[in-house]
Amino acid sequence: MIEDGTLAISTHGQRVGQINGLSVMDLGDYAFSRPSRITARIGMGREGIVNVEREVDLSGPSHSKGVLILGGYLLGAYAQEQPLSLAARVTFEQVYGTVEGDSASCAELCALLSALADMPLAQGIAITGSINQEGEVQAIGAVTTKVEGFYAVCKAQGFDGTQGVIIPASNVRNLMVRHEIVAAIADGTFHIWPVRSVDEALSILTGVPVGERQPDGSYPEGSLHARVAQRLRAAAQRQAALAAESRPLQTVHAGDADGSTH
Repeated sequence: MIEDGTLAISTHGQRVGQINGLSVMDLGDYAFSRPSRITARIGMGREGIVNVEREVDLSGPSHSKGVLILGGYLLGAYAQEQPLSLAARVTFEQVYGTVEGDSASCAELCALLSALADMPLAQGIAITGSINQEGEVQAIGAVTTKVEGFYAVCKAQGFDGTQGVIIPASNVRNLMVRHEIVAAIADGTFHIWPVRSVDEALSILTGVPVGERQPDGSYPEGSLHARVAQRLRAAAQRQAALAAESRPLQTVHAGDADGSTH
């Protein structure tokens, strides 16, 4: 279905707010990886991050928890000196069954930050891993199956030497990929990047400096985090200005000399 274009998965180019996540389809006696396009869209508002799957009862408890953790990360990273003014929608495209597990939370966060920073992500790189509120990438299950599944898609669509999978560093010891993939990694056709934080993942996906927080709470000018912080700050200021404009004017009645008022 991916080969004939029924399922829209791209392994070439760059896109803002779009990333390839990796899930596993378990049919009982057979399991295989299915790459899924994850997208994030943002706008003005105060709803925070809306998990589309949860809104239509297609999100399991672990997946819903993973999306809620994204809000905790954003609060810690960008809302220490200002309110978090954000309206965002995050969803798995072309997935109509229940989504369970938190192994896509790192991918969802990368898509969200890409949309906020207006910075494109490489589509030839898929990512798996759960995230905590500190931005650390945590181990997940079925890592070998997920890597092999995305390799198959890249092979079908044509290798360009930039494709690969980002996995949690703590899952490296669980890898047991086929000899074909080992050979592809050795000659630079395919890649596996172990990461410990979302910053490491974003650096690979964008190819630009992510930016480390300074002692005063700011981020280096031009970095991805600086662009996200600037976007959120502008949104908070605009929200405050609109709220002020919408307040009804209050009429002040001055008193006369005899003490009466009008």
